Amino acid sequence: MSGDGQGRSHWFDDDAGPVVRPYAMTRGRTSHAAQHRLDLIAVVVAESHADEPEADHTLSPEHVDIVGLCRHTPQSVAELAAELDLPIGVVRVLIGDLVDEELVHVTRPVPPAELVDESILRDVISGLRAL
Repeated sequence: MSGDGQGRSHWFDDDAGPVVRPYAMTRGRTSHAAQHRLDLIAVVVAESHADEPEADHTLSPEHVDIVGLCRHTPQSVAELAAELDLPIGVVRVLIGDLVDEELVHVTRPVPPAELVDESILRDVISGLRAL
C-alpha cells in the first residue's frame, strides 16, 4: 500500500509515466516466422516506398520508429534494440511484421563458413605475383 491516503497501491513509479509491457507491443507474440533469420547483426533497410509509415494506422509507434531509423541509414537488429530501448525478442517480432508489410527488408551477413579463408587469398596473390 502506498502512503497516498487513498489505500491504492502503485506498482510503478509516477515519474516513469505509463508503462507498456513488451508483450503488449507484440500483441502477445514471442516469435515471428522470419525471426530465425534475424540475428543480431542482420541489417534492416527501409523500402523506398515506405515514406510515411505514420499514415498506416495499423502500425504501432514502435513499427513507425523502426522504419524511421532505417530510412536514411540501414541499422542492425542490435542497433535498433539499443536505440529503441526494447528487448531483442520484441524488436525481432516487430521487424518481422514490417517485412511482412514490405516496409523493410533484411540483409543477412555472410555466414562464417562461406567466407574466404585468408590463406587462400594469400596463395592467390602469390600466384598472381609469380605471373
